[in-house]
Amino acid sequence: MQTYDIVAMGAGHNGLVAAAYLAKAGKKVLVLERKAYPGGGVSTRELNTPGYWHDEHSSVHIMIQGNPMLRHDELGLLSQHGLKYQYSPVPHATVFPDQSTLFTYKDLDKTCECFARVSPKDAETYRGFVRMSQQVLQMFMPGLYAPPPPLGELVAMLDRSDEGRLMLDYMNRDCLDLVERLYENDKIKIHLLRLVSENLQCPNELGTGMGVLLMPGIIHTYGVSQPIGGSGKLTQALVRCLQHHGGELRCNAEVAQVLVSGGRASGVRLASGETIAAKDAVIGAIHPHVVRKFVQGVPEPVLQRAERATLAPFSIMVSHYDLKEPCRYHAGEEVGYATMLEFMATDRLDEMIADFDDIRRGLITDRRLCAGGDESIGDRTRVPAGAGMFHGITFAPYQVKDARWSGRHWDDIKEEIGDLSLAHYRRFVSNLTDDNIIARTIVSPVDLERSSPNSMMRGDLHGVAPYFYQSAGHRPTPDLGQYTVPGVERLYLAGPFQHPGGGVYGAGRATAIKMFEALGMDFDAMAAGVRHDGGVPATTAAASAPGPTDGLVLRGAADEELMRVEALERVGDELVIKGKSFGTMPLQARLDAAGARAGLKLLGWKKLAFLATLPFRSGKSRGP
Repeated sequence: MQTYDIVAMGAGHNGLVAAAYLAKAGKKVLVLERKAYPGGGVSTRELNTPGYWHDEHSSVHIMIQGNPMLRHDELGLLSQHGLKYQYSPVPHATVFPDQSTLFTYKDLDKTCECFARVSPKDAETYRGFVRMSQQVLQMFMPGLYAPPPPLGELVAMLDRSDEGRLMLDYMNRDCLDLVERLYENDKIKIHLLRLVSENLQCPNELGTGMGVLLMPGIIHTYGVSQPIGGSGKLTQALVRCLQHHGGELRCNAEVAQVLVSGGRASGVRLASGETIAAKDAVIGAIHPHVVRKFVQGVPEPVLQRAERATLAPFSIMVSHYDLKEPCRYHAGEEVGYATMLEFMATDRLDEMIADFDDIRRGLITDRRLCAGGDESIGDRTRVPAGAGMFHGITFAPYQVKDARWSGRHWDDIKEEIGDLSLAHYRRFVSNLTDDNIIARTIVSPVDLERSSPNSMMRGDLHGVAPYFYQSAGHRPTPDLGQYTVPGVERLYLAGPFQHPGGGVYGAGRATAIKMFEALGMDFDAMAAGVRHDGGVPATTAAASAPGPTDGLVLRGAADEELMRVEALERVGDELVIKGKSFGTMPLQARLDAAGARAGLKLLGWKKLAFLATLPFRSGKSRGP
C-alpha cells in the first residue's frame, strides 16, 4: 500500500490550491481525480473541433483577484508556472431588445457617463454607491480567503459598528429590494441585477443582497479577468506548482471511500479496490449531500443537516459553438469586448422578475435569460487563425416541469431547447448563422451534474445556494463550515460548497490554512518560502496549539473573546501582530513608527504607567 502525507480526493481548483500549499511546505502530496483530466469546474477543452478551446464551466475569474494567492503570488503561479491574465476594460455589458447597451467599464467615470445617458440621477447614485462598496470591500475581502468565523459571531462583530450593521442589512435583504430603493430606471436595475444573478440566485430571494453591495466595488477595484488560453490555464498552473514541489496527480482514479481508523481519516479506497494511506490528512471534495456515501463515523444529526443544505433554485444550459469567423454584434464592435455580456429579451423589470420566477418553478421561459460571447475576440489563442467561437449560457431548471416537455428527460430535449436559445442569440449576433457554425455542443443541467457528481448536485455549479443562512461559518452547514467533519479528525473539505462560495476564488487556501494550524505548521512562513519537511508530528500538533488561557486575549463587554494575539514579531521597522478574531478568523496587523507615536499620544503618561503595571495586577475590575 502506498503512503503519502496528504491525499486529496478531487482535482478541482479548490482541492489543487490546498494541495499545492501543502506540497510547497514539503509534504508528500497525492491528488486523485475521477476524470481523465484535472480542473473540475475550471477546465478548458477542445469540445467540438481541434483548435477551438472552450471553457467547460467557469470562464470569468473575478473573486480570485483579491486572493493573496495571486496578489502576493504565494504559489508562484504568475511568476513561475505560466499563469497570465487579461483584463478587459469592459467587465460587463447588457444589450436590450432595441440593441441599446449599458456598459460597466473598469473606469468608474466612463461607466457613470454611460449610465447618465439613461438616467443622470442613477449615474450619480451609482458613483456614490461604488465608493461605499469599495470601503466595505476593504473590511470584507480579507475574510474571503481564510477560515470564517461562526455565523453568529460574525453577526455579533458586525453589529458593533454602523458599517457592520449596513453589511448585515444588505446580507438579509434581497437584491431586488435594494436596487429598487436605490435606482429609478428599469434598464439600470436590470443591468445590475443580471450581474449578481450570475451567482445562480433570483433577484427577489431574501438573504442574497450582499452581491449588490460588493460587486460594484470589486469590478471597479480589481476588474474582471480571464486567463489567457482559457479558464483551465489556472488548473494547469496549479498542477505545475504541485509537481514542482514534489506532489503527484493521478487521473482516472475514482475514490470510493474515505478510510477512517480510530476516528481519524487514514487514507482512501479507490473504486478499483486499491487503498492509499494518508499519514497526516485527507482532503475531500465532498458535497454535503454525499458525505454519508463517502465517510463513515459521522454522527447522524450532522449527516441529516448536511443533506438539508439548500441548492440553487435553477441551473444553466451551456452552448459551445465553433465558428468560421468571429462574432459580429448588431449593437456594435465594443460589445464584443465585454467579459460578461447579457442578452436581454425585455427592458421591463417586472417581466424579467416574472421570468426568474418561472424558471424557479421549472418552466422554460419564452423570454430567454441568456448571456454569452465570443471569447476569441479578446484572446486569439482560443481558436485557429481567423476563426471565432460562441459561449452561450441560458438559465434553466434542473427538473423541467413545463407542459411542452412533460415527461421528457433533458437528454431528449436539450437540442430542441438549445435551438430556442440559438434563435434568441441571433437577435444580437448577426453572423451566428448556419453557414458560419462549424459545430456545437449543448450541455444541460443534468450533464453538469454528471460532470462533477460529488460537487455540482442538480446542476448547481456553485455547490449550495448563496443564502445568508448558508454563509461564513455556516456554509454549507454549521457542522461543516470550518472545513472539517465532526466525528472524523484530519478530514478537510474543499469545494464550491464551502466558504466563501461558488465561482473561482482559490478558496482551497482557507482549507490549507486550517490544515497548517492542525499540523503545527506556519502558513505565513510557508507562503514566504519556508518549507516544513517533516512538519510537527500529528500527535503533538494539538499540544502545541494555544490553550484557552494562552496568549494575549482582548475581550468585549460581555467577557467574550474578540481577538487572541498569538505572536508579536519585528519585521524591519514595524511590529507585526498575528492572531485570530473570534477564535477562527486569522488576523494580521502592522504597527509602524507613526502608529506607535499616535498610540503613545492616546495613552498619555498616566495610562502608560498603568499599562506597565498591568501584568502584575490580579483583578478583573471593569471600571470606567
